[in-house]
Amino acid sequence: MLETTTSPQLFTKTSAGSLAAVATLGLVAYVGSKTLLPKNAKWQDRFTFIWLAFDAMIHFSFEGSFLYLSTFGRQVSTSVGPFAELWKEYARADFRWGFADETVVSLELLTVLGAGPMCCYILKQLVKDDPARHYWIVVLSTAELYGGWMTFCPEWLTGSPNLDTSNPLYLWVYLVFMNVIWVAIPFWLMYDSYGHIANSLRSNTRAKRE
Repeated sequence: MLETTTSPQLFTKTSAGSLAAVATLGLVAYVGSKTLLPKNAKWQDRFTFIWLAFDAMIHFSFEGSFLYLSTFGRQVSTSVGPFAELWKEYARADFRWGFADETVVSLELLTVLGAGPMCCYILKQLVKDDPARHYWIVVLSTAELYGGWMTFCPEWLTGSPNLDTSNPLYLWVYLVFMNVIWVAIPFWLMYDSYGHIANSLRSNTRAKRE
């Protein structure tokens, strides 16, 4: 298990750099929406674009680096480099990310190799205004929610032995905020896409009856 110091510094240069990198990806996603979507795009579609672009970049860059550092005998706690330092920082809050926990690595394989490309495919559909995207949004959102559940449910059932909630940064930023957004937003996306799918099916049914 990854060792932690007795009194870790609350906010480090790695913390600042990591959060700045996340904010930068969000900005890039926003600029992408302004560039690739029409000016009259609905706010729901623009929000969805920004989220999916951000989601894809997080999966490929941050989580992709974790996958590289946690396979073929490697693990974050013994690796070096900027991404290794980033994940060592996160592992202060959730120790499993430091020693290549099998469940976490398995979920990240699906996330990086499955969810990442799916985000890109849906973005392409959004740009083309293809309504078929709503099916794939439901599929992606279900996968994201399942991944979050399987990441934390085993911990809750065993008393959270690998989680450190000793300070606000670990608890509210790393564990709560950085994970809850992958719950709240997929739920909203599913709700929005359900409305489009259900309305389309109901309209089609009414048309056949007339």
